Amino acid sequence: MKNTLSIMLLALLCSSALMGCDSRAPQPGKEREEKAIEVAPEGETGDQTSEADPELDEIAQAYVRLVLTLGNHDKSYVDAYYGPEQWKTDAAADTASPAELASRAEGLLARLPGEITPAGDLQTLRKHYLKTQLTALAAHAHHIADASFRDFQEEAKALYDTEPPVQTYAEFDPVLAQLEQELPGDEPLHVRVQQFQQQYRIPEDKLEVVFNAAIDECKKRTLAHMSLPSTESFKLEYVQDKPWSGYNWYQGKAHSLIQINSGLPIYIDRAVDLGCHEGYPGHHTYNALLEQKLVQEQGWPEYSVYPLFSPQSLIAEGSANYGIELAFPGAEKTRFEQETLYPLAGLDPATAEKYQRVLSLLAQLKFAENIVAREYINGKIDRDEAVARFQKYTAMSPEKAAQRVQFVDTYGAYVINYNWGKALVKQYIEGNTESSDARWQKFSRLLSSPRLPSSLNW
Repeated sequence: MKNTLSIMLLALLCSSALMGCDSRAPQPGKEREEKAIEVAPEGETGDQTSEADPELDEIAQAYVRLVLTLGNHDKSYVDAYYGPEQWKTDAAADTASPAELASRAEGLLARLPGEITPAGDLQTLRKHYLKTQLTALAAHAHHIADASFRDFQEEAKALYDTEPPVQTYAEFDPVLAQLEQELPGDEPLHVRVQQFQQQYRIPEDKLEVVFNAAIDECKKRTLAHMSLPSTESFKLEYVQDKPWSGYNWYQGKAHSLIQINSGLPIYIDRAVDLGCHEGYPGHHTYNALLEQKLVQEQGWPEYSVYPLFSPQSLIAEGSANYGIELAFPGAEKTRFEQETLYPLAGLDPATAEKYQRVLSLLAQLKFAENIVAREYINGKIDRDEAVARFQKYTAMSPEKAAQRVQFVDTYGAYVINYNWGKALVKQYIEGNTESSDARWQKFSRLLSSPRLPSSLNW
């Protein structure tokens, strides 16, 4: 089973890498016409309205208040909130301990069915969503109260509704060997990779023009297949000294604050990656659609809050990463970079194809990050060794490796949401879909539905 899973993962990663990958659209009239003729057994086209359920609405409101109150004990927990201001005020004044909040969550869980098979209709998916999110909330509250997670795998299952594969470093030896061939030399591989990447660094005075062009293209390609609220917008800022490379802070009313960490070198490929991931068709698109389709049209208050350490994050991060290759399939990303971004950054596009080959190999090492994080969280290696292993097995620079350890210190097993999340979303979207249009339609439904990891196969 392990070998079969490893082969599946490597195949997914290889496919992603060869297609040019690493925080959202047909025109409105066209999309409605397509939906009218589309057979959608999942029942998730934004035109369907679920039945009113006062008890479920009551549980949903209590869930939102619990998330906000748990945020008193973990400042990273509430990633976004745009519900009633009074609920936020009430939560700030609530002095309940994490253990008490876990008990409240378990009380709400007792009001939901014991077993919920995640069928395709919205009402069942909603119940499954609330039950799964509440289960993760209770687990996180217990962990804050008494450090209850024993290891990486338990944390991932409890918070993100999935069991990531357990792999070994040896599985990545063939990829590292290919990198050695692409970048021969006597120095450690991560040094050679860093030296090679330096020629693709975006000058600081070119960051704004390059990122603006990248985001504009990501948006144009997304709007060719998906409809977004007419008022959607974002603000772009550059920050430093953060454990992440980019972040989308969703503000509500289809508006986002997107921050790019310029504290470490930013290479030319990251412009499209971050533009798609944080913006279109990534986090900004996802949050705007959830607000429009589920909060405004369905009246579901539970989607007015986004708890970071929850199953929703796997869908958010996985779809944001998959959205890069959906928007730029095949060689389109490299071609756009060569023709548009390289000149804007003052870089030579002549070696862009070799750079893409190196990036494709680096992308296949993403799952090795989970091994390092698992060993570090489980106490098998210390911080210095974690930095060293990130360099050795993922070819990160010392600075990037140190930042990655800081990320694990801050967010724990959250790292699985980027690579394993992308693999699960990719498998879901591309299952039984052969055309680009069909994949965009399925992707759009996913981004405006209550689906979580354990309901992707239903």
